[in-house]
Amino acid sequence: MQTVETLKHKYNITNDQIRQSQAVSTDYEKSGWDRGHLNPNSHHKTKESRNATYTLTNIVPMNEKLNRGNWKKYELQTMRQKAKNCQTGKTYVIVGAVPGNSSIANGRVNIPSHIWSGVCCKTKNNTLSAWAAIADNNQNRVLKITLGHLEKRLAQLYGMRKVSLFDEDCPRK
Repeated sequence: MQTVETLKHKYNITNDQIRQSQAVSTDYEKSGWDRGHLNPNSHHKTKESRNATYTLTNIVPMNEKLNRGNWKKYELQTMRQKAKNCQTGKTYVIVGAVPGNSSIANGRVNIPSHIWSGVCCKTKNNTLSAWAAIADNNQNRVLKITLGHLEKRLAQLYGMRKVSLFDEDCPRK
């Protein structure tokens, strides 16, 4: 991970050149939206890996109440509780955002309609466990659902016939 200042000096590029390929901090200023982590820093053990989650390529505009409320609770409490029975290093998480119909920064950064997370892990009993969550990005409510339900919902939201996040061995119910 490199900061904007490091990129500018090391590669002799400008803020405008950076803005052509990714969001920048000013895109979020006075937007009314939080910078919502897709890959949350609370899922990382080292300072370096936690800091890497603050890049704007890992951030989406998120409803302030959701980001600071029930989505945060899901990341900090529900994920920890459900992962207790998982083997160390054997929990796989996929997080995403469904593109919405509005944006900030004069159309530069899309505001997702939904934020979602799917998890599959190998348990301490050598079985597989899976769970998921999805939230409308306009309210402070997280639905805790099965992996199968999430995949069906994402297929609807993305306009696809089928979405499969993990290997078929991960339980969908």
